[in-house]
Amino acid sequence: MHFESLGFRTDLFLLKLSGSTFEDAGEYVVVRTPDNPGFWWGNFLLYRTPFAPGSVESRLADFHRELPAAKHVAFGIDSVDGVLGAAGVAEELTAAGFTIEHNVVMTAERVIPPKRPNEESAYRFLAGDDDWEQLYHQTLATTDLTVDEEYKQFTRRKLVAKRALVDAGHGTWFGAFDGDRLQSSLGLMFDGAGVARFQNVQTSPEDRGRGLASTLVHHASTYGLTEGGARTLVMVADPDYLAIRLYRAVGFTDSETQLALIRPPA
Repeated sequence: MHFESLGFRTDLFLLKLSGSTFEDAGEYVVVRTPDNPGFWWGNFLLYRTPFAPGSVESRLADFHRELPAAKHVAFGIDSVDGVLGAAGVAEELTAAGFTIEHNVVMTAERVIPPKRPNEESAYRFLAGDDDWEQLYHQTLATTDLTVDEEYKQFTRRKLVAKRALVDAGHGTWFGAFDGDRLQSSLGLMFDGAGVARFQNVQTSPEDRGRGLASTLVHHASTYGLTEGGARTLVMVADPDYLAIRLYRAVGFTDSETQLALIRPPA
């Protein structure tokens, strides 16, 4: 299956490594992650074309037919320009309860150090159960979503999948540490064909504003472009999130817009 969007192409690469399945239905591709049904972006439809007038209801019917057990609804559009569709479609989707996300796909073939790197912390791979358990708790502490028991289980399943990819040699997880305490973290996964995709750049709330994330991104990028053998680094970011500036500051440039639509469980 060919996809125009580098963002979705690398998303699907990572999902496939984690055990997700894909079914080509012609107009769209069905992405399923049976082991984690609450994973919105592991259970979605990726359409090959934008929305046409009046197509919201038919696409909702597609979703419920293909993923009948899902409590959420998630659509992606395989494009690079962020065009949602015909006039009025955004209003239809908003009325149907969807949030429309225009994320920035950023790439770099070389990086530069941050202007004010954090030189107080240690930067290394995550190693051992304690490091990974700290990553679990850091993920819970940095989410904007409600941390209930269901979300904790979802996060635990995602963590198991991440660690399995690292253990299988598909990438690595980096951390910034104060002694043995995890302060900031990110993943970098390799497709084996020269592309490396960043995952989940996050910093503990009490450690923000100290240059940790930018220093860690530069550290991981340097590794990826040298020892990791990547030629292109890929980062997907929310255009309204402050961290996008630090990615640009170390050499990432905007390459395309990734269009995603989500309706959370009621």
